[in-house]
Amino acid sequence: MNKLIIPFLFIACLFMASCLNDDEPKNKVEEIRIMVSSETGVTYHWGDDKKEYPIECMLVKLPDDPDRWQPMMFGEIEGFTYERGHEYYLSVRRTTLANPPADGSCYTYSLIKVLSDKLVVEPEEPVDKEITSINDIEYQNLCPFNKYAIEPLYYVSGDGTITYSDGREAPSYKNARIYLENILPNDDPNWITFQQIPYQATYSYVFSPLSADVRLIRNESSGPMFKNVVTEDEFNYIVKDMQVNEELEYTLVLANVYKLGLQNLTFKIKKK
Repeated sequence: MNKLIIPFLFIACLFMASCLNDDEPKNKVEEIRIMVSSETGVTYHWGDDKKEYPIECMLVKLPDDPDRWQPMMFGEIEGFTYERGHEYYLSVRRTTLANPPADGSCYTYSLIKVLSDKLVVEPEEPVDKEITSINDIEYQNLCPFNKYAIEPLYYVSGDGTITYSDGREAPSYKNARIYLENILPNDDPNWITFQQIPYQATYSYVFSPLSADVRLIRNESSGPMFKNVVTEDEFNYIVKDMQVNEELEYTLVLANVYKLGLQNLTFKIKKK
């Protein structure tokens, strides 16, 4: 008799445990479509009740409220990298957390597929006059400002190796980049204005110490490529003909989509 009771009790316990597990809340996973704006917005950290520290963020339209742009933090969609000026249509896996953190969202997002990626800029105005010096550049309203910073010094050795001032080695000449760092303080009275498209560094006017020509190059979201600022002929001169400790100074005038100036930046190249 006992031999029959023990297996029965064991099966009953398993059944009860499975019933208890079924009663536990579970995450809900669904595939949704999200529209991401080419322009950015402003949001605030949880707990910043006075809204004293604005944070630049993406603007998205979710299927729950398809007519309203809502803020979403950069990096909140796992696997997705946002570039300013691009409008996206995404397929995303959204997980509704059964037990969300007390100080966080009840949703997590991960990218399934980029369905559309379109570069959106306002119509460009033609440059009416030839730019031959910095004095020829017209500036956007409220500019020049102090929004961006770049590496102030690059060392170039005789074998073409590029290093930063702190000794870190940069990628090769073809892959190196002059990164634009946004240093605008959050309490700047024009912070929100300066995040809009007319104040994004779309172009750079390049003033080279080795050429009388002024070149206009396009920046990417992180900054212009080194090879687009320092031409191949100029780089070869630096590598082969410059003397050790000799320096050159380049000037970049950052410009918006209308080719109006935003900020003047300089950096030096020193032969190592």
